[in-house]
Amino acid sequence: MVTKLKKGKKPTRPSWDEYFLEIAKVVAKRSTCDRANVGAVIAKNKVILSTGYNGAPRGLPHCDDVGHEIVDGHCIRTAHAEVNAIAQAAKNGTPIESASIYLTISPCYDCFKMIVNAGIKEVVYGNFYMSRYEASKAVLSLAKKAGVKLTEFKKV
Repeated sequence: MVTKLKKGKKPTRPSWDEYFLEIAKVVAKRSTCDRANVGAVIAKNKVILSTGYNGAPRGLPHCDDVGHEIVDGHCIRTAHAEVNAIAQAAKNGTPIESASIYLTISPCYDCFKMIVNAGIKEVVYGNFYMSRYEASKAVLSLAKKAGVKLTEFKKV
């Protein structure tokens, strides 16, 4: 037996970018550094390959448990979400070349270099966050030189 739904306003489906960014927001809830809850999703051909959030290296104490290690205004105890997502893919033997990475915030310069080296071709982020103007210029310059598409997602 087939049941028909009442006619009415059809719910709108999220775009793929919106879908993966929403998942990145959920992943960010696992973050163990309360200075910034960041989530990452690596996807290719509309399939999730890996996820990551910022936190201490596996098996080591988290900032939420023992405090932060602050150097130049930044917590260095944690590995960033992008790095954790890339490392998780590598650990599981999941190829991520030519994939896209979805981030709750824009990548720092060091993470962006890792993204380039991993062969990721697109970065979509929810909010722009750069601690230093010079770093943001460096990311934009490197993106152009490396042929990596860098997009701030703006919901229409």
